[in-house]
Amino acid sequence: MCLTEMASVQQIDGGTGEPTTEITDDELFDVLSNQRRRFAVHLLKRETDDSIAIGEMAEQIAAWENDIDMTEITGSERKRVYTALQQSHLPKMDEAGVVEFNKSRGIIEPTPALTDIDLYMDVVKGKEIPWSDYYLGLSGVAVALAGAVWLGAWPFVLLPEFAWTVAIVVAFAFSAITHKYYTAKMKMGEPEDPPELV
Repeated sequence: MCLTEMASVQQIDGGTGEPTTEITDDELFDVLSNQRRRFAVHLLKRETDDSIAIGEMAEQIAAWENDIDMTEITGSERKRVYTALQQSHLPKMDEAGVVEFNKSRGIIEPTPALTDIDLYMDVVKGKEIPWSDYYLGLSGVAVALAGAVWLGAWPFVLLPEFAWTVAIVVAFAFSAITHKYYTAKMKMGEPEDPPELV
């Protein structure tokens, strides 16, 4: 599985529609460049409570990393993730303004900047192609089809131009609906597991 660049990062400030200035795109992409930090962001956006204990976060991330249930995690797997979160990842996320990490209490809280950001992952598995390449190819096919119809090439003259126009519109509409469904599954904090594990 290959993780491509973020498909969409939408920053909204408290529903006012104004861009947030609490975290820059560079800081956000730096935070998201590491899988453990992406897992932490997903967990924080998924949580209904305002905060999470570092031990609980470490257990869930260790389970995701090892593709096992939380009840099957070994002490060393949990400790490895816990130590990395405490010493490296959470301080970095705190510094970027994504979370508030109270090291003495071991509590992590999402900041308004994280809460107000909608994150979508573009995950490419196996021989799949990114959506941008798919739409580029679909546009090329539509242009070639329109050109063939305009030139009156056989067999495109067998159907009226209106039928080909409808076919192109339907192809784009179907693609857009499929893409919307896919994007909903890839939104961080929405599905049970992080998008790159779905």
